[in-house]
Amino acid sequence: MTDTPLHLIRNFAIIAHIDHGKSTLADRLIQATGALSAREMKDQVLDNMEIERERGITIKAQTVRLSYRAKDGNTYVLNLMDTPGHVDFAYEVSRSLAACEGSLLVVDASQGVEAQTLANVYQAIEAGHEIVPVLNKIDLPAAEPERVKQQIEDVIGLSAEDAVMISAKTGLNIEGVLEAIVTRLPPPKGEAEAPLKALLVDSWYDSYLGVVVLVRVADGRLRKGQRIRMMSTGAVHTIEQVGVFTPKMAQVEDLGPGEVGYITAAIKTVADTKVGDTITDDRTPAAEPLPGFKPSVPVVWCGLYPVDADDFEKLRDSLAKLRLNDASFHYEPETSAALGFGFRCGFLGLLHLEIVQERLSREFGLELIATAPSVVYKITKTNGERMDLHNPADMPDMSVVKAIEEPWIKATILVPDEHLGAVLTLCNERRGQQVELTYVGNRAMAVYRLPLNEVVFDFYDRLKSVSRGYASFDYQMDGYAESDLVKISILVNGEPVDALAFMAHRSQAEKRGRAICEKLKELIPRQLFKIPIQAAIGGRIIARETISALAKDVTAKCYGGDITRKRKLLEKQKEGKKRMRQFGKVEIPQSAFIAALKMDA
Repeated sequence: MTDTPLHLIRNFAIIAHIDHGKSTLADRLIQATGALSAREMKDQVLDNMEIERERGITIKAQTVRLSYRAKDGNTYVLNLMDTPGHVDFAYEVSRSLAACEGSLLVVDASQGVEAQTLANVYQAIEAGHEIVPVLNKIDLPAAEPERVKQQIEDVIGLSAEDAVMISAKTGLNIEGVLEAIVTRLPPPKGEAEAPLKALLVDSWYDSYLGVVVLVRVADGRLRKGQRIRMMSTGAVHTIEQVGVFTPKMAQVEDLGPGEVGYITAAIKTVADTKVGDTITDDRTPAAEPLPGFKPSVPVVWCGLYPVDADDFEKLRDSLAKLRLNDASFHYEPETSAALGFGFRCGFLGLLHLEIVQERLSREFGLELIATAPSVVYKITKTNGERMDLHNPADMPDMSVVKAIEEPWIKATILVPDEHLGAVLTLCNERRGQQVELTYVGNRAMAVYRLPLNEVVFDFYDRLKSVSRGYASFDYQMDGYAESDLVKISILVNGEPVDALAFMAHRSQAEKRGRAICEKLKELIPRQLFKIPIQAAIGGRIIARETISALAKDVTAKCYGGDITRKRKLLEKQKEGKKRMRQFGKVEIPQSAFIAALKMDA
């Protein structure tokens, strides 16, 4: 199993838009090559997390080694990488592509090319991949293979005349895909005698084995007992186990050039294994590392706080455990007057945030409050000092701020012609700048520059609703630009509530401030005294709502008789209310926080 000649190895990734059938195709390939018996087979066999199976999405890229006897009589080793399709997990895709020479581009024959299809294909082309187009779902009544082929040629510029036509669900023409992999994708290159160079593709924690490291060998060999060195950190380890995924873990003697597999070396924490690092032999190291790939940079930050303050330590441990298997997730401790002790966490996007929150509540049983998501602003002070602002509550006084820059993205939106007007209006409302607008058949492709702050809240949901679900959206970061931004503080009974502070463009500050005040008015229960809710920029109040007091009838026991007695009681009540208001703390229920933070801001 170990000495497979290079020309009989194929390393390939499956790339596609969400829901176009990547994981289903992976299932069929595993089945067709007999890697798992019918009894072991299940849908989405490579999606290990319960949450992936439930939502039907892939979050972590997975790998599997298959053995296929082709029509030419040779037995090939196929290393398959199943990648996520969602924009938040694009870094998982880039890692997988670095370990492969070719890609299967799966396109739904009824829906055609979508925004993520484009993004992932461009990544594959950049990685120098050979690409085989595969049209999936051709058994659907709505399938239009000829139109979609034309679309692939027009939009992507790939020849699609010999695209493989399949139905991953029914297993139609899976043989055709396997033949295309062995005949049309290139074998890997590499020298077994050269010094060891292996790319660290991914790593995760296993409670029995310690850290499991997924590697792609470029040159040399990896074998049990070998002393290896991580080139970026200089850490030295001794390999305890070498193996491949078939999809089950199977130990092998060694891994040679072009092969993909895993190693374990009693590594204690995932932090010691930097994704994209080069592994080399400690005694005869390689001269220079492999190119690797860009580290992931969090774009959305939010505070996570336990509902029960006693759970803080549990939250700390849970975040540390999650970080073991998700290198793109960042966190640091912070405190808030309203919510107590918690953590400021960085994510790759809103879906990533949602997935992490859901994993914390499911796998660790934590009840959490998340503050409003915000992006990282760059602030230049009047003294020339620069700082990154992760949390609006930490905003310095405006008198010392010279300029605030916010992150922008370049968004590609594909939408049917009839919904284009609504989509353009939405982009313009969000301070978007149109870069280009082109047509492909009856679909428009709009490219916009948008401030990330405007996209973070509910842009994706609004886009889906104005286009009746037909628009697809993909984005990449596009640098920082100076903007007229202000911090809006929310005051309840004159006290600022730091967890509700947020940044907005001056032109929209009033609208957003008023919306959150109205929302809080509905959410905060009435007290025995009046409560003002205000939105303020610095010392200037821009919106106000008042929660009226609960009235207790103090004159109920006073029937008939003297009116002055009633007046006296009412005056006394008024005094009491005034005093309560002065010293009364307004307890804002957790549910009000959660609802206010979820608001469609």
